Amino acid sequence: MTGPTPATTTTARICSNCDGFATAAVTFDLGRDSSGHLRTLTVDCSVCHGTGTAPARRPRPTDWAVAA
Repeated sequence: MTGPTPATTTTARICSNCDGFATAAVTFDLGRDSSGHLRTLTVDCSVCHGTGTAPARRPRPTDWAVAA
């Protein structure tokens, strides 16, 4: 195949708390407003703050070089 080499792909760091579904719309049992719309509240994942991804891991202390 000719052409430039494609960029390497990395796996996404999906949040383990929400599995990537970071925002949810919650409906209340308050009925509808005057326009006929359901009353909803948008809630973000408290771990990833609505991004759906987890932060990169820091290396463990056992992986660090220890000066003797």
